[in-house]
Amino acid sequence: MEFLRFETVAREGETIGDLAYRRLRADIVNGRLKPLAKLKPDLLRGDYGASVSTLREILSRLAAEGLVTAEGQRGFRVAAISRADLRELADLRILLETTALRRSIAEGDLEWQGAVVAAHYTLSVIEAELMAGNRASVERWVRHDWGFHHATIAACRQEALMQTHASVFDRYARYHMLVLDFRGEGVAQQHRELRDLVLARDADAACALLVDHVQAGMDYVLATGMIPS
Repeated sequence: MEFLRFETVAREGETIGDLAYRRLRADIVNGRLKPLAKLKPDLLRGDYGASVSTLREILSRLAAEGLVTAEGQRGFRVAAISRADLRELADLRILLETTALRRSIAEGDLEWQGAVVAAHYTLSVIEAELMAGNRASVERWVRHDWGFHHATIAACRQEALMQTHASVFDRYARYHMLVLDFRGEGVAQQHRELRDLVLARDADAACALLVDHVQAGMDYVLATGMIPS
């Protein structure tokens, strides 16, 4: 499934550069590399197993994605975070995801519906673990939260839209990983309702719920007080 891009094990036929890119990107999105941390290629090569020139190319690519900032001759840093940036990402996610969701509901077939059900089932199991007190599942929850939302829009058949949404979603998810907390039954209930509305092909209600869902997630992260102004 698409959310496996978060995984950091080598894939068949993958180059050293490809693996280093995925691992470094995942470490930023997952919050292992903190905002504003310096990223020096000569120091990163030991951790990511790629040459200095390859790592410079990877860092430039991540800068284009908004996950890294280039500082001219001073090198690179992990992108900063701010409350304004999170609000902007939430608005952009809503714009892209509601557009994709409407198209997906209109064009999705039975196989797509089955994928939505399967993705939600996996997510619901992890949410049950979290509500039972297993806080170690938060990182898995973020990955499978992506898996579910991606499944709901996977039938939109707009590749550029999907790629842009994936990039924005990851930058939005980074804030949740830095807070590393779970919102509880409320978010699980919204996921169940979204699944049902998608399967019922009620695009208006599904998109309205999605807007509330994203905004609630943003408000929750902001309320922790961990995101600087």
